[in-house]
Amino acid sequence: MLRGFLIFRSPRKFPALASIVAFAAVAFAVLFSNIQPAYSLPLYRIRAIPAFARKYGLPCSACHTAWPELNNFGQVFRDNGYQLGNDHDSPIFQNPSYFPITFRVTPNWHRESTNHQPLDALAGNASSGLIDGNVVQHGFDLSGIDIWAAGTITKNISFSVLPSSNSSGAFHFENAYVRFGNLLNNHWLNLQFGKFELDNLISEKRFLFLSSNGGLYQNYHFVPVGDPNDFGLGVNQLGAEVSGHSDNSYRRYGVAVLSSDNGNVALPTNRSYDTYLTFSQAFEAGRLGLERLGVYAYIGERPTFFLTSAALSTPGAGSTTPIAGTGSGNKPFYRVGFSGDLFLGKLEFLPFFMDGQDSAFLATSTPADQPLPLGANAAAWNGGFVETHYYVTQQFVLLHRYEIIRMSQQALPGTPAKLGNIDGYSVGYRWYPIMFSRAGLAWHNEYSITRTQGAVPLSLDGVGLPPLLPTNGVWSSSILLGFDFAF
Repeated sequence: MLRGFLIFRSPRKFPALASIVAFAAVAFAVLFSNIQPAYSLPLYRIRAIPAFARKYGLPCSACHTAWPELNNFGQVFRDNGYQLGNDHDSPIFQNPSYFPITFRVTPNWHRESTNHQPLDALAGNASSGLIDGNVVQHGFDLSGIDIWAAGTITKNISFSVLPSSNSSGAFHFENAYVRFGNLLNNHWLNLQFGKFELDNLISEKRFLFLSSNGGLYQNYHFVPVGDPNDFGLGVNQLGAEVSGHSDNSYRRYGVAVLSSDNGNVALPTNRSYDTYLTFSQAFEAGRLGLERLGVYAYIGERPTFFLTSAALSTPGAGSTTPIAGTGSGNKPFYRVGFSGDLFLGKLEFLPFFMDGQDSAFLATSTPADQPLPLGANAAAWNGGFVETHYYVTQQFVLLHRYEIIRMSQQALPGTPAKLGNIDGYSVGYRWYPIMFSRAGLAWHNEYSITRTQGAVPLSLDGVGLPPLLPTNGVWSSSILLGFDFAF
């Protein structure tokens, strides 16, 4: 299916004004049309963060298909600022023993394998020459931990704070924001301010894959080989978002203005701003379930050089140091496409398509005050995935994903056409033996494999390293078995 998507080639002219204008026209036309679908919640689409389940006395299945993925009721609850519209919404009505906090962690066993690695012929001997080898690691491990607090401050003012650590215990703020809902007493006007997840129809923060290879969407984080652009569509960003939705959240829009720092704090790069636009529409399809389609456009900039100061460098070193936050020579990039959340009874399809392009200055790592290499072009690519979930029962779900990225234009002439291409496959299942308002436990099993040409650590990914022969890409695989629990 996805191979058919990839006949679309990225335009050479930058930026993609036609795509942005089309996005705005479609969103405007549908947003102000008179379509108002009836609201209902298919029973098979229901599985929550335990803190909210405890607060309202609801089962976790009220808001989730298979946690942490939201169903439409959960989306409505979230869009309304974690409110159901009753006395339980306000903290002053709560039992003092209630505290809106949740812990999530995944003890696991996993195996990682990567082939076509340039290894020393004799371990520890750099002069022994290189051989083509495999790197395999396996053992018991821990994921990072999420400590999530969220809820309401008062009516229509909600918050979320999520300190998160990696497996070694290094913490950062995954999100931290305040949201003002129903401004002017209108669902169509809400303001979110702080660090938050982009309004992606297919969330990378709430999806069902956990392994090193399968636990991210390659399309959300892809940049061409050698491109210093740090943007990731799945990364929580810092900024402000105006959003709105119909009463049942079938129709939704979002407009976000974000610092061009990819969610990093302390203003580390430049002084520009990015824009993210989203629109989605859901509709009932009888017994098939609720179907949702959406479009998105991210238009951003990244610096190509920084102001520097020799006074910040080591005396006598003869070097100079870039000054954080002074990025200049900003050059543009964009990510546009569509996505969906479609049901055929108990089978859920999540299709996604992206058209991406980075300025020739970014793609070739050339400062804007320097001439481009001869023949340099903007780097362009198309990608997408199809993910499926089959809900055998409310406590057992089968998982599958196929993902693909194809370069349609390399930045420099003579670059191999396949450099940067990615293929990914993931299968697995989640079984929920425990699912109630106090806690949830899922037994998670997953196998994921990815072929890359140009971006896997430890290798040149299919280009070949003398005296090694070129390969047809590097395959890395993950097997993960673990207990994913939230309390």
